[in-house]
Amino acid sequence: MIRNIKRTAAVAGIAALTSMTLVACGDSNENGTDDAKGGENNASEGQDAGSIEGLSGQTGQLVAEGATSQKNAMEYFGVRYSEAVPGANLAYNATGSGKGIKNFTGNQAVFAGSDSPLKEDKGEVEAAKERCGGNDAWHLPMVIGPVAIAYNIEGVDELNLTVDNIVEIFNGTIKNWNDPKIAENNDGVELPDQNISVIYRSDESGTSDNFQKFLAAASDGKWTGEGKAFPKEVGVGKDGSTSVAEEVNATPGAITYVESGYARDLDLGVANIDFGGGPVELSDETVNKALDNVQFKSEGNDMVVDSKALFASHDGGAYPLVLTTYEIVCSKGYDEETKNMVKDFLTVVLESQDEELADAGFIPVKGEFAEKLKASVDAIS
Repeated sequence: MIRNIKRTAAVAGIAALTSMTLVACGDSNENGTDDAKGGENNASEGQDAGSIEGLSGQTGQLVAEGATSQKNAMEYFGVRYSEAVPGANLAYNATGSGKGIKNFTGNQAVFAGSDSPLKEDKGEVEAAKERCGGNDAWHLPMVIGPVAIAYNIEGVDELNLTVDNIVEIFNGTIKNWNDPKIAENNDGVELPDQNISVIYRSDESGTSDNFQKFLAAASDGKWTGEGKAFPKEVGVGKDGSTSVAEEVNATPGAITYVESGYARDLDLGVANIDFGGGPVELSDETVNKALDNVQFKSEGNDMVVDSKALFASHDGGAYPLVLTTYEIVCSKGYDEETKNMVKDFLTVVLESQDEELADAGFIPVKGEFAEKLKASVDAIS
């Protein structure tokens, strides 16, 4: 289980408030509707715009769309935004990374939340540039959360899996929980003679994209799948992070890849992963150790994380299977009011990298990483 990532009653309070104040944000597939873009966050008592340095105080509704993985973080940020700027609110529609990018480039969303960067070979970079009035779109990695290998095996409270085990489970080579390849990594654990039920994301998802990149990098190419669409040869597909977690919870012997907060909310088992230096438990400490040496593929204010280098790292005691969720924004090209709202919101996000965000299952950004993000937000013009 995820024993070292805290959860407090504060999260329940946030969820209760946002259920009344935020747009209805549901998981849907790539063909889902985009009706649910309305909604408001009523400003509550708290800090005013002047209490956070650099806010313009621009009022209005900020419409965004994208990754389901950051839905809970966006709910928290939305509350903080309305507190900091009375009369401003966030309407975030969690429909998946692919849908978010399409509606951002289609000028239906002010920014997109995506678990993977824009792809040049799919025309997304050029489409985003056109949407931004001929200016570049920037990737700002504002939300970072660990990805759990979540399972449902009665009586097995702790499970160790190597990267090769995970590859062979998800490609169908390992079919039973008492397979010798799993058993050799779990001395003293009574693994059941039970079929493994693989659950995967059926919608196009940045989570699937990153998970496949991790499998390929960490296994030295033994995993051959790629992209936002997960291979459908093995297992059962479900739309969105909530649905895959719920399916594992309802299916004895099931396993999936999902953001850790969803696994924890349902009290699913979470595997310790051997990345090459022994089994590593998912915790704040082990994730932060992996993030200490993050590198960027892009330059300047565009911050695309070099996920291949991160995923392939074998530092002892580090958990590099993390999901970097970007807010994809225009570097220039917004009208004045929209630009001010975007910068205000992102400034509030940076001021909200705190314990309550950690309680919701995310890793607060800090140090040089946070300073680089601030410089990028300041440079939006």
